[in-house]
Amino acid sequence: MTKHCKLYVLLTTITVFVIFAAIALGACYQAVTTEAHVRYAGMMNIASEKLGKTIRGMEMNAMNVFDEVEKHLDSPDAVIAALYSKTSLNPEVRGYFAAFEPNYFPAKGTWFEPYVVHIDSGDFELRMVGSARHNYHKSGWYIRAKQSSDSFWSDPYYYYDGSNISGHYTTFVKPVFDAQGRLACVCGADMTFEWLGKELQRIDEDFRNNELLNQFKLDSDGDFFTAVLDDDGSCIVSPEGKKVTLTQEQMVLSLSEKKSGTIDLDIDGVPSTIYYCPIERVNWSVAIVVAKQSMWGVLLRMASILLLVAVIGFLIIWFAIRKVKG
Repeated sequence: MTKHCKLYVLLTTITVFVIFAAIALGACYQAVTTEAHVRYAGMMNIASEKLGKTIRGMEMNAMNVFDEVEKHLDSPDAVIAALYSKTSLNPEVRGYFAAFEPNYFPAKGTWFEPYVVHIDSGDFELRMVGSARHNYHKSGWYIRAKQSSDSFWSDPYYYYDGSNISGHYTTFVKPVFDAQGRLACVCGADMTFEWLGKELQRIDEDFRNNELLNQFKLDSDGDFFTAVLDDDGSCIVSPEGKKVTLTQEQMVLSLSEKKSGTIDLDIDGVPSTIYYCPIERVNWSVAIVVAKQSMWGVLLRMASILLLVAVIGFLIIWFAIRKVKG
């Protein structure tokens, strides 16, 4: 075999291998991205369903208190007793209140808002919080309740008074009507987002340990976490140290319109893909944040194997060609 023939054989072998490697890596990339998309989109929907179920449970417990108030509108003392009656049903609630219409109880005047709240000892105590300084009749949640005549969750807000009830809150609100159909008061259950953070931890742990979900997982690293976003793109709850904030106009519009989708974004400097969808009953969305490097890991391993095979193959062919007499 002449020198030119040997070179031709070697170059042909290299060309064939490069084409094969490109096709193999392309197929591998397609398989990894398709499998990852299906899996994380499924996780997103499961997380949304679980959070929706938890939220419905929180609502039902709060509604039990509100129903007691509705049944005991005959006197201020009966209302306060009703607020106390079922506080043990939901330990995540920091306080229950009933904010009454002006002069509903004439003896109580314009502002009557009993608030049964957790104190440092873990017990509940009664506070009267309605006043000219705290004119709840002008508050957004009160006005919205009067206009909608239906229950709803308030926008997230921060409250601080230096006590154990300071924190990041949301309130489940419901207007309450008397036997004559008149608005008597607006009831609310104040909750911090600690319960939501705990629920996200449970969801992530379930995902990581779910054998069926991970049966066909190709990206073995699986670097992801779950977060909850408000409809303005701000992050309500995420794992400690993780900052997920979406500011793109189109993205915020998608969240406000309660749509599902994906977006590529750097999270704490890590290129990531975010899968998001709305949560039932609230203006929030659940987001599965996946580091792209976890999806590239299997491709790098595949490329390393192909490179090793190529080196071995080239050496074998090279030595075989050299032994052939030209």
